[in-house]
Amino acid sequence: MHIVLYNPEIPPNTGNIARLCAGTRIELHLIEPLGFSLDDKYLKRAGLDYWPYVNLSVWKNFECYMNKTGKHHRLVMTSARGGKSLHRFDFTRQDALIFGPETKGLPQDILNLSEYRVKIPIFNTVRSLNLSTSAGIVLYQALANSGILDEWEQTDMNIIK
Repeated sequence: MHIVLYNPEIPPNTGNIARLCAGTRIELHLIEPLGFSLDDKYLKRAGLDYWPYVNLSVWKNFECYMNKTGKHHRLVMTSARGGKSLHRFDFTRQDALIFGPETKGLPQDILNLSEYRVKIPIFNTVRSLNLSTSAGIVLYQALANSGILDEWEQTDMNIIK
């Protein structure tokens, strides 16, 4: 399982997600173009001193990601506008959790690459949740649903309990 950020735009969101990935040992894949430099101080600040623990890959475009890594995973697209409710979706260990840019979400051509779509149920008082908040919600639901969290608790992996 891993997280894919397609054209992320806001450095602190990506930094927060990197920290999430460090804390869960989940790979993070960034698909260019990025709305910031990887040297951005806000990106680094949000990730704190956890960057050495982030398994990070940066891809020139989605096609490069798919050719090398994505073809080995089930693509689970996230969307504020449609999909199966997160808590009713059956996640697997081979899922790539794909998130779109903050201002636009995933474009239709990327959404069309997979029939698997999830959404976080929210009231219509907001259009969507913050990207890093959404990534945390989706990832932990996927880890719980796929049985990975249960395995972590049964092993001595230096997990804070």
